[in-house]
Amino acid sequence: MEGLASTPGAAVDYQSLRFDYRRHPDQDAATPAHHPVVVVGAGPVGLALAIDLAQRQVPVVLLDNDCTLSSGSRAICFAKRTLEIFDRLGCAARMVDKGVSWKVGRVFFGDQQVYSFDLLPEAGHERPAFINLQQYYVEGYLAERAAELPLIDLRWNNKVIGIAQDADRALLTIETPEGVYQLAAGHVAACDGSRSSLRQLLGQEAKGRVFRDRFLIADVHMDADLPTERRFWFDPPFHPKQSVLLHKQADGMWRVDFQLGWDADPVEERKHEHIIPRVRALLDSIGHQGVQFDIGWASVYTFACQRMERFRHGRVLFAGDSAHGVSPFGARGANSGVQDADNLAWKLAAVLHGEAPDALLDSYASEREYAADENIRHSTRATDFITPKSEVSRLFRDAVLELSKRHAFARALVNSGRLSVPSTLRASTLNTPDVDAFAGAMVPGAAAADAPLAGADGRAGWLLRELSPAAGATTRFTALVFGDGAAAERSLDALARADVALHVVRVAPGGAGELAAQRYDARPGTVYLLRPDQHVCARWRAPTPEAVRAARDRALAKG
Repeated sequence: MEGLASTPGAAVDYQSLRFDYRRHPDQDAATPAHHPVVVVGAGPVGLALAIDLAQRQVPVVLLDNDCTLSSGSRAICFAKRTLEIFDRLGCAARMVDKGVSWKVGRVFFGDQQVYSFDLLPEAGHERPAFINLQQYYVEGYLAERAAELPLIDLRWNNKVIGIAQDADRALLTIETPEGVYQLAAGHVAACDGSRSSLRQLLGQEAKGRVFRDRFLIADVHMDADLPTERRFWFDPPFHPKQSVLLHKQADGMWRVDFQLGWDADPVEERKHEHIIPRVRALLDSIGHQGVQFDIGWASVYTFACQRMERFRHGRVLFAGDSAHGVSPFGARGANSGVQDADNLAWKLAAVLHGEAPDALLDSYASEREYAADENIRHSTRATDFITPKSEVSRLFRDAVLELSKRHAFARALVNSGRLSVPSTLRASTLNTPDVDAFAGAMVPGAAAADAPLAGADGRAGWLLRELSPAAGATTRFTALVFGDGAAAERSLDALARADVALHVVRVAPGGAGELAAQRYDARPGTVYLLRPDQHVCARWRAPTPEAVRAARDRALAKG
């Protein structure tokens, strides 16, 4: 992977990198070489999936039809849950250090602030609510991490142009600068974006709603002394009857989204001579008349909320934008795609290592289809509020905004984009229903919440880091055991007698463990069983060996 920084922190222009195409021995094989998993698409989702699989001891061939990373900021808002996944993949720290952390959002109507909100109002989390970081940095850091893993074979300028499936394999036809060759794969992960070639080759389509509006997004480099927060304007004086979104990114770059309306000319609006007056009007309006700026990258887009009907088609599993798409309000695109990869990786590893039946992959499709529907629902509601399509809708929206200046009840109706949170997979067939009474959000299907925790060595640490599997672990489940004394000892004994491979994490009472106990509504002896992707799959006040064994088997789709 020539061109990548050899040491973290070295200056790299990730937008200018060009990766070398290299001929692979597979191209000269008499019969198609067979690989357990082929991932198509080296964007954030494909890279995350490949890294996760490799860390679970699954060899991966990663194909990309290009030889570059993304240009322009594109996806910039990466949520706390995504950062926690990237922690497990070994690259979140660099992203947080480089990115701009934030948690406060402000909503304006005209030139007046309607209200503000805090996305992480409580302490006791290692990672921030969000970071803003240009997508090319995220891809670059992931690519550097992938280069460290010998089980990842990343092939640039390898474009999939054909696919066929039978009972034993998927056969890919791949075009390269030196001609065409074929690969056989046990499973194929389609992470090749919104214009997915694999989706087209399989005769599938994404269905949903296309919104008749256009937005200009621009990267603007400026030295503006503005707070690190999300600002959203409805009908501002500097851009009347439209909306504007402002975010700070790394390197003194600011992301500005201007609603343009359906009749705007996308070619003309991308020109710098049209962007500059819009940015100048924004800065003048907020008291930064003297700030100088440069336009870095710009694009005009129309968006849709849609998804494929099914995310699994035989041996091909779709993830990220190839499977689903949402409007950008709420940062649900890249974040949900990384959660797709997080869900799929451990399940593929379990099936390939003979620890689970093929039916486990069906649960990937059903769980992430549910999550996609949730994201589409939130994104559609936000878009309808931001871009009313009738005078009646606009009157309702403006009345809500006006009322929200003084009345809290109205603020719940304001929707400038419900920001991304992980889906709670309540209806998953992998969950074991509660037999005991619990309070709080850590229900079966929820992603585990972080909290301060004393580590195994006694030093202060974080709960989610203790849940991460050791190097070389494949699909290990974790049992979280709370408290001490007789009740905790009985629970530990039940786990031992269940005779299943578990990573056991103790949460001692009081001190650093007190907040964890609150978040999990734990008493002495309470046990949570967590899947390899850190989602709760079962919990008990006092487990039995039989219950633990049955819950683990259910979470692996056995029986």
